[in-house]
Amino acid sequence: MAFSQGLSGLNAASKALEVIGNNVSNANTVGFKQSRAEFADVFAASLSGAGATQIGIGTKISDVAQQFTQGNITATNNTLDVAINGAGFFRLSNNGAITYTRNGQFQMDKNGYIVTSDGKRLMGNSADNLNGSSPVEIQIDTSDLQPVASTRITGTLNLNSASANIDQAVTPFSSTDPTSYTNSTAITVYDNLGNSHNVQNYYVKTAANTWSVYTTVDGTDVTPVPTPSMVFNAGAYDSTNSSITPISFTPTTGGATMNISFDYSKSTQYGSSFSVNKLSQDGYSSGRIASFTIGDDGIIQGRYTNGQSKDLGRVILANFVNPNGLQSLGGNQWMASYESGDELIGAPGSSTLGLLQSSAVEDSNVDLTAELVNMITAQRIYQANAQTIKTQDQVMQTLVNMR
Repeated sequence: MAFSQGLSGLNAASKALEVIGNNVSNANTVGFKQSRAEFADVFAASLSGAGATQIGIGTKISDVAQQFTQGNITATNNTLDVAINGAGFFRLSNNGAITYTRNGQFQMDKNGYIVTSDGKRLMGNSADNLNGSSPVEIQIDTSDLQPVASTRITGTLNLNSASANIDQAVTPFSSTDPTSYTNSTAITVYDNLGNSHNVQNYYVKTAANTWSVYTTVDGTDVTPVPTPSMVFNAGAYDSTNSSITPISFTPTTGGATMNISFDYSKSTQYGSSFSVNKLSQDGYSSGRIASFTIGDDGIIQGRYTNGQSKDLGRVILANFVNPNGLQSLGGNQWMASYESGDELIGAPGSSTLGLLQSSAVEDSNVDLTAELVNMITAQRIYQANAQTIKTQDQVMQTLVNMR
């Protein structure tokens, strides 16, 4: 029996060395999860009498279990490199066949799909359904961002209460005459075709706590009659008595008629110099995608040349009740099986799913130091089992030589 016991030990130690060798060879494979050879003893399937001692007949490999522990995160310079920090797998599609991976080294193909090095497409939610429950292949929309016409200008100013009054009967307003106005501001607005227009507001102090406002667009006066006004009470904007009338004009560049309102409700009139604390508008020109980022929640956000940003999709993650039940396909990919259970999908950071880290990859979780120690141990076990067979051979030789 010692022959079969020793032989089983040799086979088991050899398989353990193969597992260790596979771990060591993948120590630099992104997203790789090391395996562990698990042993079980073997007994003969026979009945023993009362008080009899049952001796095992060797050992066997009961399982090669992958260890889904977290690997180290290493930063890279590629925005499409994504690491999972926590539980979960990227969901991939190969013409509808679903696989899973922890290797987040992605790239974009010519059609805008985010793919692996072998062409499998990353799955998630589309831009118009970021919280959807039915994942689709993520395709980045690289078309120009449509312009949005300006409709509102917001200004937070301080108008100097010590400024001299201007008698408009004596000095009528003229944008070309600096003595006819007290202060001015300028801002660029956009029509529905993305063309820019220069809007200038001129503030004329006509009486204590009262200011008239004139507006020109591209140098043309568009101020309605009667002249709008800004009124202050104890330095604060008096919204009840103020009247900033919206302006309306038709661009000469072919855009639609524009209607723009003004919001100066946060402005003040104190005894300090004129200042512009905020001056903004809500429109923008067309823009081309310049770059995009992937947030820790999986949101893919594009950044455009016009300074705007837009959500382009979302990466989702999948997890399993028993990840060790996944069937390994090679290429750092797995597929679901009966033992793994059904997939549980969701946004990164939800439920038990981990978070994403863009411009980073998850290193192999192989501990080279531990694997080298395991290799020495497996070698010694192999040698010991070989010694068992050698010893049994010597015993058998002694019996053969008896006279």
